[in-house]
Amino acid sequence: MAPVLKPGRFAFRTVTTAPGNAVATFVEDEGLSVLVPAEAGETAFCQITLQVHSALDGVGLTAAVATALTDENIPANVVAAHHHDHVFVPETVAARALSILKSLAEREG
Repeated sequence: MAPVLKPGRFAFRTVTTAPGNAVATFVEDEGLSVLVPAEAGETAFCQITLQVHSALDGVGLTAAVATALTDENIPANVVAAHHHDHVFVPETVAARALSILKSLAEREG
């Protein structure tokens, strides 16, 4: 799984048009959800990228990651992209989440 903590702080927002600095977008019934760099004083999330190539039809990776973090009471928002899965966790627990995912990768390795 090779989890890596990427630099940056991110925030989830709902907007009417995607800003140029959006990292991810998704159209929901309530509006356009975006993931953008967090501003000072804003609740921030950190990005952990699972560097394994994740097959779009793969089974179990998201569940294993979610379970490992849930067992440690760490909230996570998983964004599945074409090549990798990206786990966004609160900035305050990012280092701990990375450690947990590295341990999971070693056990599953």
